[in-house]
Amino acid sequence: MRPLPEPARESLTLAPVLHALGDPVRLELVRRAWASPGSTCSELADGLDVPMSTLSNHWRIMREAGLISMAVDGRNRRIRPRADDLGRRFPGLLDPILSLAAAEPPVSAAS
Repeated sequence: MRPLPEPARESLTLAPVLHALGDPVRLELVRRAWASPGSTCSELADGLDVPMSTLSNHWRIMREAGLISMAVDGRNRRIRPRADDLGRRFPGLLDPILSLAAAEPPVSAAS
């Protein structure tokens, strides 16, 4: 698998992480990635009625913010959450956000 570029742990900053989590679709994708690490983009986006070009942009924003790592695996892209990097850089930030997101209704097809 060929990894795609991502920021180093020490260069992660809070504003891009919070921006990436501020969109309901991206928040749902991150929640799903944390629940199923190593899944493909299409597996994680299953059931979301979002155009492929929009999904590609969401994945890019999350990768550039440092929330996920992405690797090319043949025709697929595998997603791995950067839990360790984010936990060391921003201790205690993601657990409450992801817990609250799991308690909310799922993102609707119109989102």
